[in-house]
Amino acid sequence: MPFEYNFTVMERFLRYVQIDTQSNPNSHTNPSTEKQKILSNLLAFELKEIGLQEVHADEYGYVYATIPSNTAKQVPVICFCSHVDTAPDCSGTDVKPLVHQHYNGMDIILPDDTAQIISSSKYPYLLKHLNKTIITASGKTLLGGDDKAGISIIMDMANYLIKHPEIPHGDIRILFTPDEEVGRGTEKLDMQKLRADFGYTLDGGDLGDFEDETFSADAVIITINGVIAHPGDGKNKLVNALKIGGEILAALPKDTWSPETTEGKEGFVHPVSFEGGSEKAVIEFIVRDFDTNQLADHEQKLKNIAESVLLKHPKAFMQFEVRQQYRNMKEVLDNHPAVSEYVQEAYARLGIAMNNTPIRGGTDGSKLSFMGLPCANIFTGMQGIHSKHEWIGVGDMEQAVKVLIELVQVWELHG
Repeated sequence: MPFEYNFTVMERFLRYVQIDTQSNPNSHTNPSTEKQKILSNLLAFELKEIGLQEVHADEYGYVYATIPSNTAKQVPVICFCSHVDTAPDCSGTDVKPLVHQHYNGMDIILPDDTAQIISSSKYPYLLKHLNKTIITASGKTLLGGDDKAGISIIMDMANYLIKHPEIPHGDIRILFTPDEEVGRGTEKLDMQKLRADFGYTLDGGDLGDFEDETFSADAVIITINGVIAHPGDGKNKLVNALKIGGEILAALPKDTWSPETTEGKEGFVHPVSFEGGSEKAVIEFIVRDFDTNQLADHEQKLKNIAESVLLKHPKAFMQFEVRQQYRNMKEVLDNHPAVSEYVQEAYARLGIAMNNTPIRGGTDGSKLSFMGLPCANIFTGMQGIHSKHEWIGVGDMEQAVKVLIELVQVWELHG
C-alpha cells in the first residue's frame, strides 16, 4: 500500500463521533433509538458517493454495500462490519472531539471537566503514541471510538479500493449494524441480503490485537415471591422478597467467581440488576465462560445457592430462568482456520506483531459466527471505551486501514 495515500479515516472519525447514536437497553423498537439512523443514512450516502454498489440503509438502521470483485478468481465473499451505536454507560450527546497533535506524554486535562484527566499511569498505551496524533473527548461525554473508529476504518478502506482498482480482491460486503452495545446488533439482520462467506468485525483495541475467541454467555433471572402483609400487622406473616434477594447476593462467593476477582480464561457469575418490592423481587445475572459446557455448572451452582437461602423462608418461592445470549465464536472459527491465518499473514506483510487474546466479552461476531458467517475481530486503536477518558491514536486507525487492504489481497491470493 503506497504511503503517499491521504487517509480519510481521521476526518471521517471526527465527523461521525459528533452524531449522537447512543442505544437504549430499555427500548423494544428496532433500532432502539431512531437517532442511530441519522448516522446509518449518512454512511449510505457517503458509500454511494465513493462509488460502492448495492448500497442500502434499511428501516432497522442496518447499512449494506458492496465493493465488486475485480479478479477472475473465485474468491470467498468477505464482510467487514462495525456498529453505529455507542454505549448507554456514558453520555454520547454533544460530543466534542479534540485533536492532540504531537502528544508529549503529559497528563491530558479535559477542558469541559478538569477533573477528567487521561494519564499514561492509567493508560500506559499512551506512551506508544509519543509525538503522534491522538483524539479525546472534551470531558463531559464518551468519544465514540467504540465503534465509530471501526466505521471510519472500513469507510477509508472502501475509499482506497475504489480509487485503486489495481488492487486485486473478490467481492467485499460492508455491514454497519445498530444496537450492538445493548446485545441486539444482529436482531433484524438480513443474512440473505448480506450474502457473505466470512467476516471481520472492526471492534478491537491495541494495534496488533486480534480476537477469534469470546465468552459464551447466558442470562439468569431469579424471581423471588414473598408474602405481602401490612407492615403494621406483619409479625409472622410478612416474608420480604427484597431481604431474601439480599441474602442470595450475600451468599455469593466473595473472593472468586465474579468479574472483580477473575481474569484470563476464568468464568464468572455477575449480578447486574436487583429490583422489585417486598412481595416480589427480581435479580438478573450474567453468566460467562469460555467453555460453553461450564455455563450449566455455573448456573447450577447459582441455583443451589438460591435454593439454600429459600430453605430458610419456607413461605417464599422462586422461579429460576436461564436465557441464552451468545456463544464463543471460536467453536465456529476452529472449523475455518483461514479466517485467522489470513489476518496473521496480512499483519506480517505490514510488520505488525499479532496479539491474539480471548475477549472477556462478546461482539457482533459471536452471533454472526453462529448465524452462518464465521467472523473474527480486528483492532481499531480504541482505548478507555464507554467512559469520558476514551481516546484513540490516529496512527492505529490508519494501520487498521492498511490491514484491511492487505487482507483482501491475501484472500484473493489464496482464492
